[in-house]
Amino acid sequence: MVDYFAGDPRTNRERMLAGDLYIADDPELDTAARRAVALTHRYAEVYSADPDGARPILEELLGSIAPSAHIKPPLYVDYGSHITIGENTFANYGLTALDVAPITIGADVQIGPHVQLLTPTHPLDPEQRRAKLEAAEPIVIGDNVWLGGGVIVLAGVTIGHDSVLGAGAVVTGDIPAGVAAVGIPARVVRYL
Repeated sequence: MVDYFAGDPRTNRERMLAGDLYIADDPELDTAARRAVALTHRYAEVYSADPDGARPILEELLGSIAPSAHIKPPLYVDYGSHITIGENTFANYGLTALDVAPITIGADVQIGPHVQLLTPTHPLDPEQRRAKLEAAEPIVIGDNVWLGGGVIVLAGVTIGHDSVLGAGAVVTGDIPAGVAAVGIPARVVRYL
């Protein structure tokens, strides 16, 4: 078997945060992921009876969330700590934000139900996949963006300010500011 990390003294977490290939089957990453599962579960439980009382749990989970931002549970994350959410942003039910790399969500963003923000990537090389290698690229969502229900945003994508992604769009590449984009893959259909 090939030692993909020969001569690299970094931990898998350090490789992950650098955007390099790493192996997710790592005790440090497993601990962080289990923490996220526990916090998202607790957030959903408390939110059902006391949304304001659930807020500190969300703040503990995420890297940063503005006081006026609101996330409806259920929320699914890999770690949570690599997610930043700006002022007046709203996410409806079922947001999946796999934050292996940073996810930055601007101010005044509207996120429809069951949106997926997916930073992880896997090698095309079958031997590297068999070895369980993966990597990630950040996602950036500008201010005043609307992601319709079921939108999927893939690794490495930046969505410009004031843009709208139609329901069900799969965003495989950057979207400029001030446009409406729809489809699979998402394509610009109108300048706003």
